[in-house]
Amino acid sequence: MNTSWEILKTLSDSTRLRLLALVTREELSVAELQEILGMGQSRISSQLALLRQVNLVADRREGKKAFYSIRAQLPPKTIVLLRAALDSVADLPVLGEDRANLDRILQKRRRVSEQYFNLIAGRLGKNHCPGRSWEAIGHLALRLTPAIDIADLGAGEGLVSQLLAHRARQVWCIDNSVKMVEVGTELAKKNGLANLVYKLGDIEKVPLPDRSVDLAILSQALHHAQHPQAAVNEAHRILRPGGQLLVLDLNEHAFAKARELYADVWLGFKESALHAFLKKAGFTKVEVAAVARESAEPHFETLLASGIKSGR
Repeated sequence: MNTSWEILKTLSDSTRLRLLALVTREELSVAELQEILGMGQSRISSQLALLRQVNLVADRREGKKAFYSIRAQLPPKTIVLLRAALDSVADLPVLGEDRANLDRILQKRRRVSEQYFNLIAGRLGKNHCPGRSWEAIGHLALRLTPAIDIADLGAGEGLVSQLLAHRARQVWCIDNSVKMVEVGTELAKKNGLANLVYKLGDIEKVPLPDRSVDLAILSQALHHAQHPQAAVNEAHRILRPGGQLLVLDLNEHAFAKARELYADVWLGFKESALHAFLKKAGFTKVEVAAVARESAEPHFETLLASGIKSGR
């Protein structure tokens, strides 16, 4: 049996305390702990091994995955020491961030389960609804756009904005490519969309006034920004209070050729990174979720992030 002295020595490390604070709330895999803490696998695994040696955590194998939780039926003295240690650091900002990241991980688990059952429930309808497609559904959803002012940041030719403009009051398409602005302007003119205006500009320095739009969109544009946080900050600046930012971008990936093929500056972003960008800019009610995954390699996954600008 471990002595109180051994437990105290074990609890003196900040990483081990963060791990214990997490596994006391939920059984978690090493991969999930990596995502929450932003640490490498070797570091987390070595610290978990030390916690297992002093019988503070238990592990469970499920295929190739290992899940860790606080050990059941700890001695009363050990429970007292553990609670005292965790209570002493509970108010530290880093522990607050860990709790927020844990909540997102648990939400992701629920989404995976929901997606599975949604897939099963949708098979019959897919086989007996000719003509149903995501493209058609997208057109339908875009027609529900209210009469608001919208900024499409890093719009390119502005295919989404061309659809939004049919219902929105005003749509601004911002892009740093002269050619894209020319092509988009011609498309707007051809389609008779007088409320769709293309402007040459950088998403990190948007050529629109403060509090001038109700909805800002960064659709597959943020990974082209040199400074993603600056782009999100600009979106916050141009939004009116109560306005919303929507970000569609790639989940972090390892397809390095994207830099050469698509002029990507960033190889996507982790969910936690997108969440942090929006929170730091001042957005509230921030949500991030995976919404699509390509079946062909390299299996790009798309994330949708959203946030509300508070205030009056």
